Amino acid sequence: MPRSPRPAPGLLLLQALMAMLSLAPVARAELQPALWPFPRTVQMFPRLLFISAENFQIDHGPNSTAGSSCSLLQEAFRRYYNYIFGFYKRHYDPDDFQDRPQLQKLLVSINLESECYSFPSLSSDESYSLRVQEPVALLKANRVWGALRGLETFSQLVYQDSYGAFTINESSIADYPRFPHRGILIDTSRHYLPVKTILKTLDAMAFNKFNVLHWHIVDDQSFPYQSLTFPELSNKGSYSLSHVYTPNDVHTVLEYARFRGIRVIPEFDTPGHTQSWGKGQKNLLTPCFNQKVKSQTFGPVDPTLNTTYAFFDTFFKEISRVFPDQFIHLGGDEVEFHCWATNPNIQNFMKKKGFGTDFRRLESFYIKKILDMITSLKKRSIVWQEVFDDKVELQPGTVVEVWKNENYLSELQHVTAAGFPAILSAPWYLDLISYGQDWRNYYIAEPLSFIGSEKQKQLVMGGEACLWGEYVDATNLIPRLWPRASAVGERLWSPQTITDLGNAYRRLAVHRCRMVSRGIAAQPLFTGYCNYENKMEK
Repeated sequence: MPRSPRPAPGLLLLQALMAMLSLAPVARAELQPALWPFPRTVQMFPRLLFISAENFQIDHGPNSTAGSSCSLLQEAFRRYYNYIFGFYKRHYDPDDFQDRPQLQKLLVSINLESECYSFPSLSSDESYSLRVQEPVALLKANRVWGALRGLETFSQLVYQDSYGAFTINESSIADYPRFPHRGILIDTSRHYLPVKTILKTLDAMAFNKFNVLHWHIVDDQSFPYQSLTFPELSNKGSYSLSHVYTPNDVHTVLEYARFRGIRVIPEFDTPGHTQSWGKGQKNLLTPCFNQKVKSQTFGPVDPTLNTTYAFFDTFFKEISRVFPDQFIHLGGDEVEFHCWATNPNIQNFMKKKGFGTDFRRLESFYIKKILDMITSLKKRSIVWQEVFDDKVELQPGTVVEVWKNENYLSELQHVTAAGFPAILSAPWYLDLISYGQDWRNYYIAEPLSFIGSEKQKQLVMGGEACLWGEYVDATNLIPRLWPRASAVGERLWSPQTITDLGNAYRRLAVHRCRMVSRGIAAQPLFTGYCNYENKMEK
């Protein structure tokens, strides 16, 4: 390709002189730091403060309701101190900057009951304010969840200049999320994901202010969840006994997520996507017939047997105890009716119920019973959009997840017009990959661009970036997720007016490098390099 013209000798001399002048130890103000996702309001001031890792501390502020006994915050203070200082080569002498304006402390104050020992929920308050001014920065939040988000923002304000000095602009930020549900879906059935990979995903989610891990834990291919009530489900339905999430594994994920302000919503998808269930639970699936002769294959869950509902009643009681979130995702998508249609017991049951040959009515019969079980457990249900489309009688407050990419705005319009809360994932299926900067398509997808009233749009709880596992395991989950999912994170957190792709690219390129420095193997956006040591190469 054509090369750029060679600069004239005089210009080269001028550039050399400018380079020499730039060696003077003066930190430059960055009035537009690479904050991601971008906060609601940001004021950056030109005055720079120096931070000495040896003399800086993060601590509880005066009159904070969260004291030193709040292990969630204490751990966050340690974690963010390391994020700020721990991954860089120090090649400066702190004494060189003693006569410069210094930032000595970040004080974190919780105004209301801290909720240190609670799990986050849909209604968790994630708002915060941050004021950086010599000599002390003050982070205020109503709850610990806002403090966690503010700590992430503060860590993004600090940068190391070319001389190794840590600096931060004096600044003022007020922030809260646009949507309360900002999720990442992982699939641990198609490929088992080691617990350490799930924990690494939770770290990256916190860096991008996601707050929901949608754990699609089982499916046709395998049943890795170890149930104490029905141990044969995983004994016979998992890939192997080493590809299982024990109760201790689940507890580890739940606590790790809680310490990062992240909810864990389990999905147990039925009546379809259940082939692995049948290996460990007899008579749960529907036997298929071939010309009125029973075959060796099975279809969806058999909705005609009382034993089916007795099993699920016991199973979901366990799930409601293990997973503290108020929601359980029940799936309900892609139910194949062919096997049901071949089974004479199913046909007789439908005739008695007056369903005719409409298998959607049989599906609705089953799903309504499962929904009622979840309600009796004082939990709320999330379902995929087919459940709504097939006109299942839904409990008020049931959340409908819109995932089909065709006409998803129209689907959102219909779901919210019917009065149901909605989650959008249709434009954010990250398992569908293409060469180039596909993050731009995720970034410009606007959840509220459908035609509807303000009341309807208030029913949109947020969205999820989904990474299904047919071609994803621990070797490629992290780089395929990040920074592509980051684009979804900003769309769901930042104000609707934050849409400039050029500005987003500049910030996201820096944020991607920041994630890499923190141990997240995020793939590059385009050509270039990260201008500090790569922790991944250690």
